[in-house]
Amino acid sequence: AADKIRLIPQDFFAELCEQIIQHLNHKIPGVNTAELCQRIQTSGVDINIGDLAKVANTLSFLFSTAAKNSLSAEELVTTLGSGVSTLPKHAVQVIRHVWNEQGKAIAVSEDARNTATVGQFVDMKWKLGVAMSSDTCRSLKYPYVTVTLTVADPSGQITDKSFEMTIPQFKNFFRQFKEMASVLETV
Repeated sequence: AADKIRLIPQDFFAELCEQIIQHLNHKIPGVNTAELCQRIQTSGVDINIGDLAKVANTLSFLFSTAAKNSLSAEELVTTLGSGVSTLPKHAVQVIRHVWNEQGKAIAVSEDARNTATVGQFVDMKWKLGVAMSSDTCRSLKYPYVTVTLTVADPSGQITDKSFEMTIPQFKNFFRQFKEMASVLETV
């Protein structure tokens, strides 16, 4: 991860660290590495989303471990310095600054650690479409609903999951949501 961190400009690295701290503090559902990767690439840096996700996972592990062990900023920097591969100086400065400013706020209760074992629902979008024709069928006129779910996985990576449903499937999906809503109202 140290080699990939060298590629990331300091301002983007600081933004990534702050988003990870906010995620660990349960203030945001996750880190949108796809959007951040696109912005880094637009600035002229050649990095792919997989490498940025690995950096984000490494930093998340680093910050959560530091919180569990109640490390000060100086103890964290000392621990980083004794690692196998050394981080670039700008990265260590950013980590020290972000940890010093926001690290103490990370809640590491046993409950918080145990609840982060499944993904978190962030957003849902849908659209209605009609398939007019295809290579094999001239006249389909087949309505369908496309649903896109935005989910943050346990590590905080935000991803979109899309699927299509027929109208009867969508009606069943909608009925189940209504059932969930009515059950939630009784709680």
